[in-house]
Amino acid sequence: MSQSSESPRRRPNRYWSSLLLLTRRDLKVRYSTSVLGYLWSVLDPLAMSLIYWFVFTQVFDRSVGEEPYIVFLLTGLLPWVWFNGAVSDATRGFLRDLKLVRSIALPRSIWVNRIVLSKGVEFVLSIPVLAVFAIVAGAAVNPMLLLFPLAMILQAALISGIGLIVAPLTVFFRDLERAVKLVLRMLFYATPIIYSAGDLPEFAQPLAWLNPLSGIVSLYRAGFFPDQLDWALVGSSAAITAVTLLIGVLVFRRSIGGVLKEL
Repeated sequence: MSQSSESPRRRPNRYWSSLLLLTRRDLKVRYSTSVLGYLWSVLDPLAMSLIYWFVFTQVFDRSVGEEPYIVFLLTGLLPWVWFNGAVSDATRGFLRDLKLVRSIALPRSIWVNRIVLSKGVEFVLSIPVLAVFAIVAGAAVNPMLLLFPLAMILQAALISGIGLIVAPLTVFFRDLERAVKLVLRMLFYATPIIYSAGDLPEFAQPLAWLNPLSGIVSLYRAGFFPDQLDWALVGSSAAITAVTLLIGVLVFRRSIGGVLKEL
């Protein structure tokens, strides 16, 4: 029997091994000249958390969130850093490594998914920071902490879907990179990070239901703040995530041919 074509069984293995290789490469390049290494991936959300904690607990009378507020903030900010960083980088998913994209015969979606995975690894490495603050602040932990992986899976699928949309479209419309950054800035305040979905006034409640990050953040917080879990909101987030991923796959498949010509 001819061995000229690759076995279908080996293709997924080759994809995943290549994805892991590219992810390791990204992380190595990112931290190769850094003294603090991966700690930089947690310094930003940690600094933001401390600033918001100081403003809302020491300067103003806070009426949102739950105690301990620093843990409440971190359970929203750490996932946001993953989302924000991955979506931002996805706009240049093809433009950063033009030679590799052109020369390496791999499924082109790998250039998006390696960003999702590398930023996800940074998120996982930041979890000990959350654990330390939870212990110091005396946050109570409950069995719903086991929902943490579900939140990660949903978030990875959401980021992948968005990345599959913006990565090819940015090749055709370079202004999309700046537009995405602007949208992300607004989305930060429209996402229950410094507040919870339940803190929104009634007229603004649709924002929580239309924002897939709302249900995802509630899953992250459930292990420390069980009242934050809203399964209806999680269901809405899951549905929007599934639709986003489907649209992303369709957009990517239809545009990738033009992308390769444009590059």
